[in-house]
Parts: sequence; C-alpha cells; structure tokens
Amino acid sequence: MFRLALVGAAHIHTPGFVKRILAREDVSVDYVYDHDSARATANAEQLGAAVVDDPTTIWDDPEIAAVVICSETDRHEELVRAAATAGKHMFVEKPLGMGAEDAYSMAEAIEAAGVLFQTGYFRRGTPVELFLKQQIEAGAFGKITRVRHTNCHSGSLGGWFDSDWRWMADPAQSGCGAFGDLGTHSLDILLWWLGDVSRVTADIDVATERYGDCDEFGEGLIKFASGTIGSLAAGWVDVAHPVGIIVSGTEGHAHVDNGKLYFKSQNVEGADGGEWTKLPPAQPHAFDLFLDAVAGKDVTLVGAREAALRSAVMEAMYEAAEKQTWLTPVGC
Repeated sequence: MFRLALVGAAHIHTPGFVKRILAREDVSVDYVYDHDSARATANAEQLGAAVVDDPTTIWDDPEIAAVVICSETDRHEELVRAAATAGKHMFVEKPLGMGAEDAYSMAEAIEAAGVLFQTGYFRRGTPVELFLKQQIEAGAFGKITRVRHTNCHSGSLGGWFDSDWRWMADPAQSGCGAFGDLGTHSLDILLWWLGDVSRVTADIDVATERYGDCDEFGEGLIKFASGTIGSLAAGWVDVAHPVGIIVSGTEGHAHVDNGKLYFKSQNVEGADGGEWTKLPPAQPHAFDLFLDAVAGKDVTLVGAREAALRSAVMEAMYEAAEKQTWLTPVGC
C-alpha cells in the first residue's frame, strides 16, 4: 500500500482518475489540493482525503510517495518543480507544458530528481496502435510515405466546456484549444511510431465561436527525418469520426474504419487488405501504469523528455499556423 496526493483537480479526466484510484486496493489518497476550494472539497470527499490549502503540506510529508497533477496547464511548472524538489513520483496530465520552454524545464527537473513520471497518452495501449507500431518496426509497410492519425469529438457542439471545464477552452490557462487538446494524442502516436521530426506546419481555426477565439479544429503536417509525411487532425466540432488512422507505404497499407482495422502487406501472410483481427492485448490505461510503477511493477512509462517534445512540436504547429510557414520545433 502506498500513499499519494491529488494536486489540482481541474482537468476533465480527473473524475476518471478518481474512479481508477477507488477501484484499487494498493493505494490511498491522503490529501487533495486545488486553488479552487470547492473543487478540492468535492474530490476529497470522494477519496476520503483531507483538503489542504497549501501544497507545502504534501511536499513536506515523507509518507506521500506520489502525486497526481491535474491542474490547469499554466500551473503545471510550479507544481511539477515543487514535486521534483520533494522527490515525489508524479503523473502530470497532458499536455506537460504550455510550450517548449516550460516543458523542457520541467523535464530537466524531473530527470534530475530521478522520480517516476507519466502523462496521459493512453492511446499507446490500444491494440490497433500497438499492432501498427510493431508492423512499422518490422518493415511490413516497406518505405512509409504517409501516415495520418486523427482525434476528434463534438465537445464544442455539446457545450462540454461551458462550466466546470471552461478553462480548457481558454488558451491562456490551457496553452491551446481543441487542436492542441485532442491533437496531442495523435501527435504522440505519430512521434512514437516514426521518431525524429524535421519540420511542421498547420492550419487551425474556429467554427462556432462558442468559446470566443479559442480554436476548435485544425490540420497539421509533419515532415519526419525518415522522409515520411505525417498528418494529424483534431477538433471539438465533429459529428462523426469514422476514419482515424491511415498508414501507407511502398509494400503495405492499413486504415481504421469505424474501429475496424484493415491491413494489407506483401510481407505478412494473410494481410490481403481485409479486416485484420490478430491484435495484441490492450495494455493497462496510462494512469494505471503509473500506479503500477509506483507500486513496484516493471512497466513502461512515457518519459518526461518525450512529453516535453510533444509540447514543443505542438507549440511550433500553432506558431506555424499563425505565420503560415514551416518551422522546426525546439529540440528537434
């Protein structure tokens, strides 16, 4: 049994994390901190924890092994640095930073502290994404020419960010709008699959103006060092999202249509372009992997430097969209 604290409860995924904690028998939550006292109290009541009005109580308690940071993004750096100084393992909800500068600064602090780190890139654990990574690495597609990964929902249309999660549609607090919020998951998968980035560009826009000038959809392009052209789309204004993945190469092709994978490869027996169901098992959710790691299990987590790179690339996409040009992200 280990003890942790919830430090910030602003993110829309916080309720899901609370449920995951309550479903386990190897962890207890002692403290909840949030600058919004009502939010802190509501989560503390569910977790059977004490509310603290100053996170110093958490940093100073040697019995607290880890913290879950779900604050607004613009509050991440202060909290992450304090957690690192205190030697606390940490789960920090994505995106790690507002941009390259604060994200790389946090990564350096985390690495220097030698603590466990994880962020919420849960798509790495899905059977389709795992399978396609395996096939990319095995050369099933030959030379990969283009890859597309998208992540869209109807959040703006449904008013998801009208009240409790309003800060997520305020780029001053979140660092981004819809394109960055959902697109960071697609970006993570593309970089996880294909590696080093050469340059990026994007076009990002507003559809409903429900949240003022906060962006609601966008398309990005990535030129990878390998020569592959990657594209990603993300938005809060989609009424349907049937085709989420395309991988095209000189010797193979794959796409996902309404959750079903279709796979063709001259290098894989039986891969004739029809539906492919021979997939690896799903991995635990990224948050559960973090709790498993703190509990002492040997699992693979997202590195702090990986998370920082994604903030840097996304920042470059937003800047490229504004300037209508191509840019090389910081750190690439």
